[in-house]
Amino acid sequence: MEKVLVNLDKNSYEIFIGENISGVVDKFISGKVLLVTQKNIFETCKENFPYEVAFIPDGETSKSLREAEKLYTRAIELGLDRKSVIIALGGGVVGDLAGFVAATFMRGISLIQIPTTLLAQVDSSVGGKTAVNHALGKNLIGAFHQPRAVFIDLNFLKTLPEREIKSGLGEVVKYGVISDENFFTYLEDNADKILQRDLKTLAHVVKRSCEIKAEVVSADEKESGLRRILNFGHTMAHAIEEETHYEKYRHGEAVAVGMIAAAQISLELGKTSAANVARLENLIKKFGMVTTCAGLNADKLYNVTFRDKKAVGGKVNWVLMKNFGEVEICSDVPAQIVKKVFGRLCNGNQN
Repeated sequence: MEKVLVNLDKNSYEIFIGENISGVVDKFISGKVLLVTQKNIFETCKENFPYEVAFIPDGETSKSLREAEKLYTRAIELGLDRKSVIIALGGGVVGDLAGFVAATFMRGISLIQIPTTLLAQVDSSVGGKTAVNHALGKNLIGAFHQPRAVFIDLNFLKTLPEREIKSGLGEVVKYGVISDENFFTYLEDNADKILQRDLKTLAHVVKRSCEIKAEVVSADEKESGLRRILNFGHTMAHAIEEETHYEKYRHGEAVAVGMIAAAQISLELGKTSAANVARLENLIKKFGMVTTCAGLNADKLYNVTFRDKKAVGGKVNWVLMKNFGEVEICSDVPAQIVKKVFGRLCNGNQN
C-alpha cells in the first residue's frame, strides 16, 4: 500500500493507494456511520461496507440542495452526532455532495472519501473542496472540508466504463501541464498501458497525480493563490457543462476541451509555443478524448465564464500555459482572443 500525505497541520491526512484496502477503513471510524453512494456502485462491493446507507441518483444533477436536504434528513433520523462519520463511496458527484453534507451537518462532522472513478481518485476526493450546483452555475455553493482520510482502491478501475477512464485522464493530463513535465512524458510513453488498465502503470499515475495535488493543497489550502493553477482547463469546461445541462460531457471530457482552449489562448498571447500546444493536443488525442465542443454557441459560453466562481470583480482568472510544468494566472485576457478560440472549438476545429 502506498501513502501520500496532505500536510495541513491539524487538518493533515493520508491518501492510501492499493488494492482491496477497504479493511483499513474501520480504523478511522468512531461513532455512527452514514455511507453515501449510488446503487450500482454499492452492489459491486456491499459486503465490504456494513454501514447504514443512503443512495443518491446518478448524474451531476444530484449535486443539489434538494439531494443534500434528503441526506440531512437521513442523518438526523439515524441519530448522527458530532462524533459520527460520513463516508463518500463513489465518483466526484458522490464525493462533492457527501462532503458538502459532512461540512455543514452540525457545523461539520468527519468525512472519509473512497473514490471509485479515476477522476475522483486523482482529483476531486483530495483537497477538501465540497459543493453543490446551482441552476446558474457549477459548484457555486460549497465549503472547504478536509476528509479524515482518502482510500483509493485501484480494483475499482478494472470495471469502469472506458468513457470514465478517459474522463479521469483529463485531470491526469492537467497535472503534467501545471507541475511536472516528466510526468507528462510518462503519460505520453505509457498511454497504451494506461488505456489497457495495467494496474502497475495506473498505480503510478494515481500516486503521482495525488502527490502533485497534495503539494499544491498543502501550500494553499483555500485557493488564495497557488491552488488556482489546479483550475487549468476548467474555465471553459464549467461553461461547457452548464450549457449542456451536465448531460453531454463528462467533467474530464470538458476539461480536455478546456485545456486545449487555454493552451490556444496562451499561444495567441505569445505565452507558449505552437509545439507545446500540439504536444498537449496530441496526448489528448492519443487517449481518445474529445477535443472540440462542436455545436455549442461560442458567445453563450463566453458569457457563462463570468459566472464561474473563479471570476473576481467581473474579470475571469484564466490559468494559462507557458511551458510544461509552468503556468500563470492572467485576468486581462482580451475578449476577442477568448471568443476567437471559443468560436474555433465550437465550430469543431482545433486550429
